[in-house]
Amino acid sequence: MKKSEKTALVEDLTQSFGRASIALVSEYRGMTAAESTEMRKRLRAVRGEMRVAKNTLIRLAIKGTAYEALDSKLGGQIGLILSYEDPVVLAKTFTSFGPLGDKLKLRGAVLDGKALTPAEVQALAALPPRAVVFGQLLGLLNAPATQLVRLLNEPGSYLARVIDAIGKKNGAGEAAPAPVAEPPAAPASEG
Repeated sequence: MKKSEKTALVEDLTQSFGRASIALVSEYRGMTAAESTEMRKRLRAVRGEMRVAKNTLIRLAIKGTAYEALDSKLGGQIGLILSYEDPVVLAKTFTSFGPLGDKLKLRGAVLDGKALTPAEVQALAALPPRAVVFGQLLGLLNAPATQLVRLLNEPGSYLARVIDAIGKKNGAGEAAPAPVAEPPAAPASEG
């Protein structure tokens, strides 16, 4: 590989890290072409990608970025998996590759500048989707307001129930007599 190609690859990797929301480093050994193609296809479906580059070039690309913590995970034959959207979706997709076993083994990840262990990536994959979390948060925020409205309506509701009970008790189910209309008053004569 020529120096100009290496420089272009480092620049491309640096731009990819700049857009990424999470980066995973995994070992990959003995994967068939079909397995690799299927994995890349599933990663693209969730706006992710797998990149393969020399460790020295990756080190140059992550230098001075939030992904510098990946440096300790580099070495040997590794694959770099990046996501450009929801990190939880990428973690779920990566953990779904479990049947590959030792062919694809997670070494670590970085999310928002914080290094994650493989166990933390598993925990991230166990989270519900973003829409569900937002729904739960909205429910939590809405609950106090709903309780306040119920509390404010309760005295009026209680009064209405008491009046209804008194009316049923006194009337014992009888209809109230209709008011009798009085004849109109005769006009006074002026005289």
